[in-house]
Amino acid sequence: MASTQNAHEVIIDEAKVKKAILLGLPITINTFTITPEIKVYMEEVISIFLKAAGQERLKNHVAYCVHELVANAKKANVKRVFFSDRKLDLFRSGDYEVGMKHFKEVTLNNIAYYLRLQKEKNLYVKLVLQIRENIIYVEVRNNSIATRAELIRINDRLARTRQYKTLDEALSQVFDDTEGAGLGLVILILMLKKIGLDEDCFDISVSDKETVARITIPLSQVHIENVSMLSMKIANSVSSLPQFPEHIVEVLKLLDDVDVEMGGIAKRLSTDPAFVAGLLKVVNSAHYMLGTRVNSILDAVNMVGRMGIRNLVYSYETQRILGSDTEEKKRLWEHSHKAAFYAYNLAKNFRFDQDVIDSVYVSGLLHDIGKIALSDIHPRLMKKIHDFCTSRDIPHSMFEDISSGMNHAEIGALIAEKWNFPEGLVMAIRYHHNPLLTPGSHLRLVQCIYLSNMLCEYELAAVALDQFEPEVLSAFGISSKMQLECLAEKMFDFFRSEAVINM
Repeated sequence: MASTQNAHEVIIDEAKVKKAILLGLPITINTFTITPEIKVYMEEVISIFLKAAGQERLKNHVAYCVHELVANAKKANVKRVFFSDRKLDLFRSGDYEVGMKHFKEVTLNNIAYYLRLQKEKNLYVKLVLQIRENIIYVEVRNNSIATRAELIRINDRLARTRQYKTLDEALSQVFDDTEGAGLGLVILILMLKKIGLDEDCFDISVSDKETVARITIPLSQVHIENVSMLSMKIANSVSSLPQFPEHIVEVLKLLDDVDVEMGGIAKRLSTDPAFVAGLLKVVNSAHYMLGTRVNSILDAVNMVGRMGIRNLVYSYETQRILGSDTEEKKRLWEHSHKAAFYAYNLAKNFRFDQDVIDSVYVSGLLHDIGKIALSDIHPRLMKKIHDFCTSRDIPHSMFEDISSGMNHAEIGALIAEKWNFPEGLVMAIRYHHNPLLTPGSHLRLVQCIYLSNMLCEYELAAVALDQFEPEVLSAFGISSKMQLECLAEKMFDFFRSEAVINM
């Protein structure tokens, strides 16, 4: 389909993809370097290919497998030029041990040099996608011929998967392997098992020109596991979370009754000193930008209004129940507070409707409650998954979707439904990673939460411009990297200045 060095130079021709599928022709991407842009481009091609084949449900599974195989092929190519550059023989055990001792450190510190050597030696990585007779073929090829020792190591690692029946079982055990060698391939095989396939659907072969990693997916055998033991445990844990206290439920009912005056609501709230203190703190924070300090619960209630009080109830009680008693929870709440600040200012500055402005802060504050709950339910496993995704540059949301039904957005939405949150707030929590899937009239709200969350990640260099949803950027008038960086910088400077003022 394409030979590319820069994803921006190639426009994906969807019509050509569909025609290739109809004719059973291969779709290929050939590259010398694996940049973030190339990764995004590959994922887009995979998405279009599977959509055209009517197999969108396999997107994250296939994308993960390709990600792992491409990373291995890239490493093999770098290894060849590294050994050659150091006058070492990759095929001699003594030289191999000497070279591998410093391989990772040296190549990471001078990656541009070794990438240039790869291109000079014409060492490529090629992705091939094809569907014939209801079978999907996924191949990752590279022209670094695997050695016998490398093939033995690969087969040994693959043999480890036989001790696990499911991916869920492995996730609780395989991350404990301090060696970590071959973990990605182990997960790949278990991923195939999760969609109903066996280890025979994966193969690595060597010709006189290429090393070929091939995944064969007979669509008649595909069966995606929807329920797992870990998913059931998570669901049960959500069900066992305490409900809001009776007096808070009563306040929410009073807020829904238009005949009840704000004075009556203030009086009922005043029976909870902790909540009153929290309410006054928020009302006097940068979020409301008041000219004078508010010290009275009645003044606070009148200032915030029914919608504001309702949102404060949801945020206060959620933080109280889920807690902030660990470093991980503190980190997640800090991120959530920043995302809420960004979301509110986005809605204000871009003049969204008042109902969005009224709901956006609490939506930003609570968008990650699923992550916070998961950090309680299975903290050690979550950390291992976090480290695994970070080390391999895999989007956490992708791995969550295909690992154990541990999608934090969905878990968060289940919690929100359990506590009878308003529909818009539930939607913001459920779709904050997938805003284009938002049903109904809450798209603007979800777009704000999505963009605020992504801006937080962008500041940390955890995402690139290519990974933002173009439709969301367009809704905020962003069409270039310069505009995005300008917006991110303004948001961060404003947040930092307000944080200093409120210290």
